[in-house]
Amino acid sequence: MKRIFGFLIGLLVLGFMHAAATQAESAPPQPPRQSNGLALTPPMGWNTWNKFGCEISEATIHQAVDAMISSGMKDAGYEYIVIDDCWQSGRDAKGQIVADPKRFPSGMRALGNYIHSQGLKFGIYSDAGKLTCGKRPGSLGHEYQDARTYASWGVDYLKYDWCSTYSQDAKSTYETMSDALRASGRPIVFSICEWGLNKPWLWGETIGNLWRTTDDIYDHWQGKHGYEHGVMDILDLQVGLAGRAGPGHWNDPDMLEVGNGKMTLEEYKSHFSLWAVLAAPLMAGNDLAAMTPEIKAILTNKEVIAIDQDPLGVEASRVAKHGDYEVWARPLKGGGRAVVLLNRSTASHTITASWDDLQLPSSLSLKVHDLWAHKDLPGAKGSFSAEVPSHGVVMVRLE
Repeated sequence: MKRIFGFLIGLLVLGFMHAAATQAESAPPQPPRQSNGLALTPPMGWNTWNKFGCEISEATIHQAVDAMISSGMKDAGYEYIVIDDCWQSGRDAKGQIVADPKRFPSGMRALGNYIHSQGLKFGIYSDAGKLTCGKRPGSLGHEYQDARTYASWGVDYLKYDWCSTYSQDAKSTYETMSDALRASGRPIVFSICEWGLNKPWLWGETIGNLWRTTDDIYDHWQGKHGYEHGVMDILDLQVGLAGRAGPGHWNDPDMLEVGNGKMTLEEYKSHFSLWAVLAAPLMAGNDLAAMTPEIKAILTNKEVIAIDQDPLGVEASRVAKHGDYEVWARPLKGGGRAVVLLNRSTASHTITASWDDLQLPSSLSLKVHDLWAHKDLPGAKGSFSAEVPSHGVVMVRLE
């Protein structure tokens, strides 16, 4: 009798397991994650970190807002004012993130209102771990709470860092904050600052709007200092990533160092030109209130900015390299090409971009417009050549 009873119980268990498995197999699949429809061209703005680090305050932000307008940067397309790390002082008894009352006595909502009143957008910073890189409270375990808070402050852009994350899975961690931002009810551009450690270009397209491809930039032409990389070192790490970028999802080689004083004007022009041809976010990182006319001229070059903001959204590839002499190019909406001739060497040199390199018929005659000289050059057929200064570029638009 016991054997029969046990046999019947076994049949019931197997039947239940089979029914559960059948139900699981027939359950509809989860719908694919969709992009949020934001940042259809690379974001442009200003971030506090490269110049000010943790030494930020309400006054610093007000000065930057006013300078962005008076300098002509707003008119050139810059729109985000992003407050990076160290604005936080802790959490209250309910777990609510609190801004440093000494540095930001009016509070973040008031600051956001001021930024918006000037026709600009408000960006803020947090971290995917328990602590930010500056040892302030991160968002781990508070993602939905923080997203609701940022939305209530009028935040338009979140930079989300990767310090203190230890064994966390990058993709699922950023998915959580991505979902939290969407649930907040406010459209917020999501900047994945994961330093390229887990190849976010492979999974970030429908999670964020941009993702860091490297460690931090620092204000040097070439070389590495700990986790910091010079402009040429970062440029090399962009090779092969062009196919991963496009409208609403951009490779981010980190913020601009233009105007921070450790490179020459020629090197800053090269830095800005290369970031533009790469369809990179253009986040200035200098002291806007103390810009020289020369730095302002670089950052507000509307012809170069137009390449970065081209609606086709195709990132440049390195199409030729001969030692220190390189050609970077990207197609533009309407069929043109943006071309950067880059000279990494210590002496000027003539560099040539052939139509073969650009995947164009060699018999094609094209107009040539110099984007730094702001003038038309003689037309070219089969190739274009120019003398390029040391650590400099010649940037042209071919039509």
